[in-house]
Amino acid sequence: MALKLKGVLYKYFEEDLGNKSPSLLKYNPIHKKIPVLVHNGKPILESLVILEYIDETWQGYPLLPKDPRERAMARFWAKFIDEMCLKSIWKASWSDEKERVKAVRETSELLQFLDKELEQKRFFGGETIGFLDIVANIIGFWLGALEEASGVELWTRQKFPNLSNWANEFVSSSIIKESLPPRDKLAAHLRNRYGSAEVSK
Repeated sequence: MALKLKGVLYKYFEEDLGNKSPSLLKYNPIHKKIPVLVHNGKPILESLVILEYIDETWQGYPLLPKDPRERAMARFWAKFIDEMCLKSIWKASWSDEKERVKAVRETSELLQFLDKELEQKRFFGGETIGFLDIVANIIGFWLGALEEASGVELWTRQKFPNLSNWANEFVSSSIIKESLPPRDKLAAHLRNRYGSAEVSK
């Protein structure tokens, strides 16, 4: 998404994480995970680091705000999503029932913070898609597929009206759409890999 927003040409390679390629093991021997950005033959690892590298390396469309405080806050919320929301969403989707009920409640509390952050905003940074919107893709797009695959409801428009408006606008952007996998295939993949479970409501 970031490379498309910047207008940077790139080659995309998919990885089978059940059968990791020699390239992945070469470029990320420590974590052996994706994503990996290879630029001028050298790898950049970890999603948030890659996004900042892209923003600093290529001019044009800015991903992070220019204002230092706004930039710091974007990094804060990115870390909040990456470390707290993602962990809670995953637990809510795939834990045993006792832990799942607690995680569903925790996820709701965390999403409320993001919903409030989006009050009177089109995107997290204002009027255009930026760094934090890309990080929040786990909520804007993946969360619906996770709900479908696991059978656990984590998100309703009534509870999170600002997040819902943002997600609709985000995934409707032509550049974002081009970068997303088909939702039905993503949900089927998650269901096949992790199974599904019903939670008492």
